[in-house]
Amino acid sequence: MSSSFVYASVRTPFGRFNGALADTRTDDLAATALRGLLDRSPGLDPGLVGDVFWGNANGAGEDNRNVGRMAVLLAGMPVSVPATTVNRLCGSSLDAAMMASRMIETGDAQIAIAGGVESMTRAPWVLPKPSRRFPAGDVTAVSTTLGWRLVNERMPAEWTVSLGECNEQLREKFSISRERQDEFGARSHRLAAEAWEKGFYDDLVVPVPGADLVRDESIRADTTIEALAGLKPAFRPDGTITAGNCSPLNDGASAVLLGSANAATAIGRDPVARIAGRGWSALQPQRFGYAPVEAANDALERAGITWGDVGAVELNEAFAVQSIACVDAWLELGLRGAEVVNARGGAIAIGHPLGASGGRILGTLAARLAESGERWGMAAICIGVGQGLAVVLENVA
Repeated sequence: MSSSFVYASVRTPFGRFNGALADTRTDDLAATALRGLLDRSPGLDPGLVGDVFWGNANGAGEDNRNVGRMAVLLAGMPVSVPATTVNRLCGSSLDAAMMASRMIETGDAQIAIAGGVESMTRAPWVLPKPSRRFPAGDVTAVSTTLGWRLVNERMPAEWTVSLGECNEQLREKFSISRERQDEFGARSHRLAAEAWEKGFYDDLVVPVPGADLVRDESIRADTTIEALAGLKPAFRPDGTITAGNCSPLNDGASAVLLGSANAATAIGRDPVARIAGRGWSALQPQRFGYAPVEAANDALERAGITWGDVGAVELNEAFAVQSIACVDAWLELGLRGAEVVNARGGAIAIGHPLGASGGRILGTLAARLAESGERWGMAAICIGVGQGLAVVLENVA
């Protein structure tokens, strides 16, 4: 089998819930990222793209069932370019990239695109159909923005608690203090703001037409540990998780161009990173935040390296507590130091539009490796209902 490579990546700035991207449809966000990616390689004939894999965690509204295909059409690609939509919740666009890489490695295509989108602002309410005609009582519209909805009564109650409660339980299991969580949250904002100021994200982000947004909207450059310490717990009266040490609700899209080694001529640029290993894992739904640990370990094994070789890690920060738990586990296995994790900020600051986050961390990781010269990097993400994904990149820039 041949190798697959990352050639380019872009994303939109991530908007806050009901913020600067609130008026932009989900499918338009997706098309913006896709068009921006193609514009990075003007010599590439879009008709040569073998398939488009697009992540999306909601799908209930303007995502219109197969938002990947909608993005292809709205971005002006040839109608002959197929597309599918992938839903592994928060891991959807990283899963899409893994699928695209497998297609290239098997020789089924030379060029593929992966990406993802989410408008958590515009996620609709859904109204279940009645079980009988003409019911006399009221019905309840259910929000599709985040978390469980229309839960099967056969599901054990401990599996279906809120995402925040899951992480409070994780905090208890690993004895992770409020202070550590707030320190982690403040670090995310500080590093993200510094990265923007230094121009790291300038070439990775494309503007959204009609939106007055240049940078990620949730970043607060003046955030301090002391300010975060004053926030009230969000999920338990005596809890430690607050709005300041977990990721916000966001809107945004990301896209990644992948290809074989032989695709460089058609794409018109050299690859920046090789997909060297992939990993996936599953455990109890309420422990989803810890799932990246085993997924990353498996990806390393498939890549034939160890944690001591890894010079950069992009871990999606759904919650500070689960991020700390994962990093602590990897440090015990030989990770060089916590400073290599999310050195350009993470989702607590940048945001977490569910279907787009996997593409963001993969693209950021490739850029970090190219900037630093480090050879190996890890992208990992936790996924609600007890799953995790991970990808090892080898720097070839």
